[in-house]
Amino acid sequence: MQNEVQSILQSTARVIVGKDETILQTIIAMLCGGHVLLEDVPGVGKTQLAAALSRSVGGEFHRIQLTPDIMPSDITGYSVVNQQDGSLEYRPGAAICNFLLADEINRASPKVQSALLEIMEEHQISLDGQTHKLPTPFMVIATQNPVETYGTYHLPEAQMDRFFMRISMGYPTLQEELAILERNGEKNPISNITEPVVTPAQVEALQAQVNTVKVSDNVRNYIISLVHATRQSDMAALGVSPRGSIACFKAVRASAFAHGRNFVTPDDVKELAVPVLAHRILLSPKGRNTLGSPEKLVKQLLEELPVPAEN
Repeated sequence: MQNEVQSILQSTARVIVGKDETILQTIIAMLCGGHVLLEDVPGVGKTQLAAALSRSVGGEFHRIQLTPDIMPSDITGYSVVNQQDGSLEYRPGAAICNFLLADEINRASPKVQSALLEIMEEHQISLDGQTHKLPTPFMVIATQNPVETYGTYHLPEAQMDRFFMRISMGYPTLQEELAILERNGEKNPISNITEPVVTPAQVEALQAQVNTVKVSDNVRNYIISLVHATRQSDMAALGVSPRGSIACFKAVRASAFAHGRNFVTPDDVKELAVPVLAHRILLSPKGRNTLGSPEKLVKQLLEELPVPAEN
């Protein structure tokens, strides 16, 4: 594994116990300039993961607790009139940072969710005829609780498609939870990260290096075949979009880079297909009855598709 990636993972793991795969997937999304939706039950460490990653990188971290009364301007910022010369002055919102934690995103109103679309896609804010570029790197880490639906709003498919990955952390094992108790006994474990292990500028350099990883025609065709299979399956009412195939292409290159390779293998596709593609699929009634979740459909298609040779 690349030294910088390993350093970020180890630093974040000082806070998050036993979730190295989840941490690595989040780092991969960061290396691709993508955004992550952490979907899981309360109390498993979603917020801590976002805070630990930002502290490990040394980026500016903002958290906004999304509720129905949050306004779009709380995220994008707003303009005020300068009383001296009558000009408009921009007052930054929560999004002006490197890592934006949008906590419980499904509790925000559709208007607020829409305000995130341009931010996530364009990495900029357009307000009163002016464009405000966001710092680099920039990453939205949103959380939502899939169990509790009272007082929540459905995330539209257009917004789901803008998340690079959807990740579930899951409950810890018995031994992991014992370690969590010990680590949280006296202080907040986020204090275990005393200083960044890389800088935002180094993350930008890593992002550029990811783009040099080679992807063979066989692997490219494997990705496209998987994406097209989601569109042709009678288990899906809505298959993966071209944005999804691009995300998968970027993700497997970042995965290969993180593991110290300058080429992608079919195993990279298998490892990341579910977190990158499943949330972009809308199951048909038959799919809901037969499979129950888009994740199972992606896994089924991976079993059915022939695995290409590595060359």
